[in-house]
Amino acid sequence: MTERYLGSGTIPETHDGLTGAVPAHLPQRLTITLWDFSWYTRAGDGEPYADLDEAVADAASLGYNAIRICAAPLLLFGGLGLDDLASDLEIEGLGAAPDGGYYGQCTRWYDAPGGYSIDLRGRLLALFDAAERHGVVIILASWEYQQSPSFAASPRWFEAIDAVPLDQRYRVLADAWDRLLGFLTEHGHRDRVALVELHNEVDFSILPALADGGIREVSRLASRHPDLLVTASYGKPPHLAMHRLPEGLGAAQFHVYSYGVLDALQKRVDIRSEGSADFPNAELRALLRADAPSVEEYGRAAEWKYRATVITDQMIYGYDWVDADAWDTWLLEHYGPYREVMRREIESRVIAIAEWARAHRVPALVGEGWVGYTPLHGTFEESPVGRALAEHGIDTALERGVWGVVLCSNAAPHHPMWQLRDWQRVQNARILAAAQ
Repeated sequence: MTERYLGSGTIPETHDGLTGAVPAHLPQRLTITLWDFSWYTRAGDGEPYADLDEAVADAASLGYNAIRICAAPLLLFGGLGLDDLASDLEIEGLGAAPDGGYYGQCTRWYDAPGGYSIDLRGRLLALFDAAERHGVVIILASWEYQQSPSFAASPRWFEAIDAVPLDQRYRVLADAWDRLLGFLTEHGHRDRVALVELHNEVDFSILPALADGGIREVSRLASRHPDLLVTASYGKPPHLAMHRLPEGLGAAQFHVYSYGVLDALQKRVDIRSEGSADFPNAELRALLRADAPSVEEYGRAAEWKYRATVITDQMIYGYDWVDADAWDTWLLEHYGPYREVMRREIESRVIAIAEWARAHRVPALVGEGWVGYTPLHGTFEESPVGRALAEHGIDTALERGVWGVVLCSNAAPHHPMWQLRDWQRVQNARILAAAQ
């Protein structure tokens, strides 16, 4: 019988090995925990990052070998006249709320009570010292044009970076990174740097498009540090048109969120908008706690803090006062029709990232994922449903040669998911086994 190729060609495709080479001194697979800016905004007495050595040791005990952080390069080395602030940074969070708590108290990431000051440059060294002791590498990024300055008590940090003209922001970032890398090198920590991201999620930050000068600065920084991987990350890369990404990224550090049923709920309750005339609408009111104050009674954080971040006052009010059990119940009851769509979306996006990286011969990472932004005490991603989606993403990443992957954006010390310790150990173990 004549064999029919049906257009498949005669050269088999392969997805063996990593999508691109990584420096020899770095692990061949990264198990990433996302500490973002929380490693300095949740560092008060009794908070998850009060003792950095203890936090790093705990992460290593769960099988993590990489920590992704906001290193605040503009604050520390931006040359913007902020040296005094960097050495004595007062953390406030979003500020005191009229109920005796603080704004963002039931959100993820923004649940920072503040009330302390830190020397952030010294803290960065302390983190790298701890990472060296416990065999962990660091992914360096900046969230400064997305949200980090909003947690400070003073608006000076935000005002200084906001005063930089849009067309100069990438250059100022690159110069700051150059100085920060020099600082780490002087202190013997260059080999702890796994990756340098010019900025986190450039497509969701107060920055021009990366093609508008940003990729030039990525290349310039990479030329000054040819032994390091230098890139920028995207919150939602153009999965259906990856050719639109600019040439010159040293790694494909892209994020994979499949909101699916969560997006349906968020649209239903209009929680991510701002200035909605009927907020909270009837659908959201049905999900609020019985003791929820009115929007007027609850008030707002300081105005500059909303300009310094990408979230809205409607999100803060809604997440602070939603009934987390009611929220979860709605998601689980409506998940059925979205299940296959969300699984396929996670899979297809991971494949798109990996194949783009393989074509460009650079390492691929999924530094954030998988479902999206839920209330602090919501358990959808921690549930068997959410964990199954995460495992599907991890499976796909390993099959396609992705170098580094998060278990979930919520798998970090400042989230309740950190208590799923056995699950994290199992997932990390199989990621690391793929390097053998």
